[in-house]
Amino acid sequence: MQQQLILELAPPPAPTLDSFVPGRNADALLAVREVLAGRESCLYLWGAPGSGRSHLLRAVSTAAGAAGHHARLVVAPRIAAHELLDTDWLAADDVALLDDLDQIALFDAFNRVRALPGGAFIACGDRPAAQLPLREDLRTRLASGVTRQLHVLSDEEKAAALVTAAHARGLRVGDDIITYLLSHVRRDMGTLTAVLDALDRSSLALQRPITLPLARDAIRNLKL
Repeated sequence: MQQQLILELAPPPAPTLDSFVPGRNADALLAVREVLAGRESCLYLWGAPGSGRSHLLRAVSTAAGAAGHHARLVVAPRIAAHELLDTDWLAADDVALLDDLDQIALFDAFNRVRALPGGAFIACGDRPAAQLPLREDLRTRLASGVTRQLHVLSDEEKAAALVTAAHARGLRVGDDIITYLLSHVRRDMGTLTAVLDALDRSSLALQRPITLPLARDAIRNLKL
């Protein structure tokens, strides 16, 4: 029982802009920072699942709130129009899933936020704005500012990110273990990093270095 408790995945830390692994998405990360700095007021990000859309939206919304904005993050299809009335900094995720009423609510909120001094709007979807199954006026608004595509990290980029994360934790992890993680664990960076942390805890508990046999046993017992 003690071994199983050791190997349960810890809750992932809250996403931040600094913890975002950019890979080919350096331009998108820069665009997000430009909005946060007030140099842009409208940004639309699009990409496949696992490309980091939700990470960036959650991170920048938290940062905007810490900077004094009335920031709100909404995730389609659940948008409560009355909750958007006092916001000056709005982020909307998965906008392709909006129903008719929520499209109206987001359209009104977009116009209101953009008219406010320092107001900003960021949205994310799984396709370019012009291809979203939304009303034309909302699609036009989403495409009216800066647009950036997000790319899923390649295996090489994920491997490099895991090596960096291991070094930051003071861990010595061989290439064979990185390859094994990429082959036997869900391939999003949140899960991969959480598994790395679980291997660290297991290594400390067993007083053994992180070897391939330890990684195999640990991953076999993890609740993934």
